[in-house]
Amino acid sequence: MDLEERVTALERRLAALVEATAPAAPPVAEGDFWALDALKERHPVTADADGAVLFTGAVRVPTGHRYEWQYGLLTEAVLGDDWPEAAASFAALGHPVRLTLLREVLGGLRTAAELAALDGVGTTGQVYHHLRQLTAAGWLHSPERGRYEIPAGRVVPLLVMLTAARPGA
Repeated sequence: MDLEERVTALERRLAALVEATAPAAPPVAEGDFWALDALKERHPVTADADGAVLFTGAVRVPTGHRYEWQYGLLTEAVLGDDWPEAAASFAALGHPVRLTLLREVLGGLRTAAELAALDGVGTTGQVYHHLRQLTAAGWLHSPERGRYEIPAGRVVPLLVMLTAARPGA
């Protein structure tokens, strides 16, 4: 067997292995797509309309605060946006320490001192750097010096992004 045949055979075996270990899609029952069905009624995908994208949530976080939020855009608006403008927001979320800080703020830690005392987040200077990045991107705001909160309008979008980032989502 020559090298090309061996590589082809290995690729087939790898593809079969990946397929065998990929999570199965959950079964879909009648009514499982109630939010999607309502969106399609309001913004159908037709020859004249491209549909829409919607995300929504009603949550209670560990502090006991409740947030209800939804946001949607027509598909043409999303496709017509300047996508590179979203890079700063994604970049702010692209660091494990920043995600840890956001989780802890959502869980009730509010001061820079509390956050800097966490294990694994780095030095106080590094924590302040991460807090500045998150604040500049709008994921945090500081209602008073040294105290941080996730803006109410960003809680559900943050949880949506984390949900979308899950394997199999």
